[in-house]
Amino acid sequence: MSQSEIYHKILPNPERPGHLSVNSKWLSGEGCGSWFNIEKVESRFLISRYSPDGKLECSGIFQQVIGETINLNSGYDFTYLSHCAEVNIVQNENNLKFKLISKNI
Repeated sequence: MSQSEIYHKILPNPERPGHLSVNSKWLSGEGCGSWFNIEKVESRFLISRYSPDGKLECSGIFQQVIGETINLNSGYDFTYLSHCAEVNIVQNENNLKFKLISKNI
């Protein structure tokens, strides 16, 4: 069983706050978790992290540095290690890594 599967069993997804995008995804964490959202901005990505109750914790412009180019119209999940400077996503069993280029907050 993967670490992600264990956390999903221990920490259930809270109800998504109404002001977050329907595309926002929950990533359970140890003792807590976060909502993540990704949007394409020209050749880069705006990634934002929110607290369980929807408070913006950090946001910035990221560049994909590892993996096939993400397809935001296909299924994907945020995975570990993801935080305000680095975000990891799994899509079609491929690991994709994004690094912070510039902070929004």
